Amino acid sequence: MPKQSSDLCDCRLIHRPVVEEAIASSLDPNEIRTLAQIFKALSDETRLKILWALQKREMCVCDLAAMLGLTESAVSHQLRLLRNLHLATNRRDGVVLYYRLADSHVSELIGITLKHLRD
Repeated sequence: MPKQSSDLCDCRLIHRPVVEEAIASSLDPNEIRTLAQIFKALSDETRLKILWALQKREMCVCDLAAMLGLTESAVSHQLRLLRNLHLATNRRDGVVLYYRLADSHVSELIGITLKHLRD
């Protein structure tokens, strides 16, 4: 049903100081872009399963693949994305790469979200 002209607000700006303050405190566009990429990465179930597993221990690609029932190639692809976003990191031991969370903030993000979900 189309809106009647009487239903529309004639004002474009009600609280100028509030809007100006919001603009002044806005995040840098690069930070917004990176935050969106991180939340996009966290929105994938496979990547969340990987991050959840890495909270408890380091794991190699082949063990993560076995746990997830995926190919090593598929897991490597997901880990590359997580590394690029600084959510995971790795170390080499001979020919084996072991992955772990980049820092405790990753666990905190997941934990806070779970708390929000469960409350």
